Amino acid sequence: MNAAAELPLAGVKIVDFTQVMMGPVATQVLADFGADVIKVERPPSGDLSRTSFPNDPAGLTGPVYCSLNRNKRSIVLDLRRDEDRQAVLRLLDEADVVVNNFRAGVMERMGFGWDVLKARNPRLIYAVGTGFGLSGPYAHKGGQDVLAQALSGVMARKSNDSHPLSIYSTTFADYSAGMHLVQGVLLALIQRGKTGRGQRVSVSLYDSMLAAQTQEAAAHMMRGREVNWGAMPLTGVFETTDGALVLVGAFKAHPLRDIGVALGLPDIHDDPRFIGHEMQVQNKAALQAIFRERFGTNTTAYWLAKLEEQDLLCAPVRTLGEALEDEQTRVNGMILETTNRIETVRVVGSPVHLDDAPVTIRIPPAELGQHTAEVLAEFGVSRGDKVA
Repeated sequence: MNAAAELPLAGVKIVDFTQVMMGPVATQVLADFGADVIKVERPPSGDLSRTSFPNDPAGLTGPVYCSLNRNKRSIVLDLRRDEDRQAVLRLLDEADVVVNNFRAGVMERMGFGWDVLKARNPRLIYAVGTGFGLSGPYAHKGGQDVLAQALSGVMARKSNDSHPLSIYSTTFADYSAGMHLVQGVLLALIQRGKTGRGQRVSVSLYDSMLAAQTQEAAAHMMRGREVNWGAMPLTGVFETTDGALVLVGAFKAHPLRDIGVALGLPDIHDDPRFIGHEMQVQNKAALQAIFRERFGTNTTAYWLAKLEEQDLLCAPVRTLGEALEDEQTRVNGMILETTNRIETVRVVGSPVHLDDAPVTIRIPPAELGQHTAEVLAEFGVSRGDKVA
């Protein structure tokens, strides 16, 4: 057996209709661990993320697409044409999993709804990623990360009440829902091994954002209390003379005493305004003003050394570029590099590390339709075929 055949999902065939992020990040995980992911793209431009940067040099595959679509094969089919829909049905008859993140009703209109496909292939796992769910008052809405942040309560949560509401700039909802979609597909594959039956799997951006707030939601529903770990009085982001650091004053018997030692303020824990958690909460503004004044007198490296001497949780605030260059990133194997027919591709690797199944780039992010002829031949499909 070769290395690819030994991967956990080797032999699993997935037909992938997804685009942009939530779906592609999920199918990339499945592809990384050996699934044969056949990405169905529409002419003439394919997945929207191929052209996310309008000023990208002509002929290059967009870096956003590259970041989400390694180890997949790309085929181009025009699903408005009956012969191409027939070709897709042939693929689906032999597939283990089909994944889509279309709006409600799109798969049905194309003839690929769950009821149709499960009758044709009872072992098929039908995985759906939506914005807000398969039914209900928001099911018709287009799913988008920022909308899910807003509707789920995530956007309203702030570490400081004086800060304006803002959009979290990393696609937190898309990535979370994508990982939940992976979990659902894997669970359905395990259950199929017991029952022989496929099933529908669904996740949504909205549900994933609610699930991410599980501690806060339970406190709200069971005690009517607000939990906001980012707003704790001994936690914050503080500017130094050459940057910024974050301090988390938690998991210590006497955190304020230890912070005081680090900052050269050995008596601060005896200040009546700051004795005990409740007083620290009431006087948070005054306490953190003292912290800001002290941190502003020296460099980030100086203060990190002082804080770490007291075994306090702290870290510098860095840019993504700095993090990508960090030795820890290299040691963790988090940068993957390959070449396609045009350029070098460098992307973030998998955060899941299996000793016996390391993630590599077996198939570089494909050019649009690069594998159409190959895949159709493997399935014995001619676009003129009629499938019963």
